[in-house]
Amino acid sequence: MLHMVLAMSRPVKHRKTGVYWFRKRVPADVALLTGRREVNKTLGTKDPEEAKRKYAEVLAEFEHEWAQLRLGNRSVNRTDSGRPSAADADALTPRLITDREAHLLATAVHDEWLAKFYDNPSEQLHWHTDLYQGMWKRYLLPSTDPVAGVAGVADPIPGTMPIENIFWKSMRAGCISRAETILADNDYSDDPWSVHKTARAVGAALQRASLTLQRLERGEFEPEKEPGGLHRPANPPPTDGRPPKRAAAKDRSDAATLTGLVNGWWKESKAAGRKPSTYESYRDAFAYLARFLKHNDALKVTVEDIIAFKDHRLSTPSPKTGKIISAKTFKDSNLSALKVVFGWGVANGIVAHNPAVGVTLKVGKPARHRSKGFSDEEAKTILSGALSHQRGQENPKTFAAKRWIPWLCAFTGARVGELAQLRKQDVSLRGDVWVIRITPDAGTVKTNEAREVPLHQQVIELGFPAFVQDAADGHLFLNVGPSGNVRGALRGLKNRLAEFARTFVPDPHVAPNHGWRHRFKTTGMEAGIPPRILDAIEGQAARTVADTYGEVTLKTMAAEVAKLSIYRLRALDEPTTASPSQLT
Repeated sequence: MLHMVLAMSRPVKHRKTGVYWFRKRVPADVALLTGRREVNKTLGTKDPEEAKRKYAEVLAEFEHEWAQLRLGNRSVNRTDSGRPSAADADALTPRLITDREAHLLATAVHDEWLAKFYDNPSEQLHWHTDLYQGMWKRYLLPSTDPVAGVAGVADPIPGTMPIENIFWKSMRAGCISRAETILADNDYSDDPWSVHKTARAVGAALQRASLTLQRLERGEFEPEKEPGGLHRPANPPPTDGRPPKRAAAKDRSDAATLTGLVNGWWKESKAAGRKPSTYESYRDAFAYLARFLKHNDALKVTVEDIIAFKDHRLSTPSPKTGKIISAKTFKDSNLSALKVVFGWGVANGIVAHNPAVGVTLKVGKPARHRSKGFSDEEAKTILSGALSHQRGQENPKTFAAKRWIPWLCAFTGARVGELAQLRKQDVSLRGDVWVIRITPDAGTVKTNEAREVPLHQQVIELGFPAFVQDAADGHLFLNVGPSGNVRGALRGLKNRLAEFARTFVPDPHVAPNHGWRHRFKTTGMEAGIPPRILDAIEGQAARTVADTYGEVTLKTMAAEVAKLSIYRLRALDEPTTASPSQLT
């Protein structure tokens, strides 16, 4: 029976100190060796997110230690006390396999499975690709025992087992058997966890090969990818009547390309609601990869290529910025793009394997030099600058953006891009409450959900509603071309707003646009606004399932926004020379 160590759901918080701890019961077989029934270790942090990360690290350390103890108990020469000596343990304990090594060794399984059924892919009946996602579930589908006179609860016929359980059991057994062979042949430890992770790697290899066989069963053969043991005529005649040279050229042109792969992924993901900004990021990552490899063939990309690309990106300045990207940027942007798009290619039978799936890198926690939000003085400096900004030869809409968006950020916590794409029809009076509507119809919203946010009284008194009423129809701050696509104009305006904020707050350790969102959370908590209402105003996802019940109404938000203190600025005490309608 496969043995797995299951983690607790979360760290434990000390009642008095507030520091999180790791706490876990020791497995019974290990407890017999150590005499300890439970392990405890401080995680050294009061931050819940950091505690979760550290919990996983400590758990991995203990699981490794327990695996070594199990190995010593079974196969290491022992002292008179019955325990292994340190020297014998170091010399005889087999090495634990890593995830990457397991996947690399499992590629042989992929190739063998593909070669076995290449000529007759319809004969592959053992591996069920549609059941792959659930085959490692701990709890299988329920089965019922026959009860006289009572119809089956979980099954049509009393006493039968769901067919998925039978298939899963067979698929798992084959993976585990092959995993044990791989570990034994390569001198790795055969502890339960190593067997499990290697079995999963074997399953992933069989899934990739079986998906390719399904494609071949539809007649989508690729002669250049046939196993080496096959014997084909030197010049097989094309079946569509084309001359041999033209047929070969067509086959080559139909090979999967890196650009074709990411465009295919986007066609499907766009329909599913993914953001154009995600596509642009992924497209750029694949363009970087193609330039680095000096070819555009997705079928030729290997794990070694991805690792070399990673090393290149982390040591070579970006042609756009002249700076070397951080490990976090590469992991969250480039590497994530490669894993997602190649994974889509495998699932759709375009490529046989995902070369990025086992590649990763550790990202250290960056030094924190200050708060992520603007300080009181920084916020006042920017808002004063917005009030006193002179238009000169500046575009009227850009001038209006610098005048109003900092104030809207200060009292709504909205993303700068969400405010920059506001249209005249997105600002309205609901009863006695002025409201802005942030909606994907105006451009792009990260959550893809529209929301309404009440305006603070100070923004109203400064004349924002009057500015909107005097403005022309359409976007208030963007100059949008005939195509109606706001992305280019929005990107440019966000950059200009960031440069504008930088003239007042040059500190590089605070984001010139995003600093407002952090500050709004701070000022909101100081005013006593509940977290759920702050999240609703800022357009952030619900923290818990319970938070998805009921709605935070406009009335509720308006009452809470009114609690925010006004900004007392010297510029507001000076007489103004322009009416609100003239601030366009």
